[in-house]
Amino acid sequence: MSEHDNRHTAGAFDVRTFIAALMGVFGVVLVLTGIFGGNETTIGTKADGNPNLWVGIALLVFAAVMQGWAMARPTIVDEEQLARDEQEGPPAGH
Repeated sequence: MSEHDNRHTAGAFDVRTFIAALMGVFGVVLVLTGIFGGNETTIGTKADGNPNLWVGIALLVFAAVMQGWAMARPTIVDEEQLARDEQEGPPAGH
């Protein structure tokens, strides 16, 4: 058996996956708002360009980078360390 047989990745529980999903949802909302929404600011003046569209695209790019990073370098969970931690019980003072 190889050294890595008892290891698995954090997968969907990796914090980078949560960040990518959250930024992706916000990015989609902003892109749709930029495409279909008006171009007015909260004070009623016209904005230069389309800030919702550009920020939405930036968030989608950021989400893609975060998910790519999570897939390229996954977090490895060490099963042996988890078993040792469970045997020790909760930390003192809890």
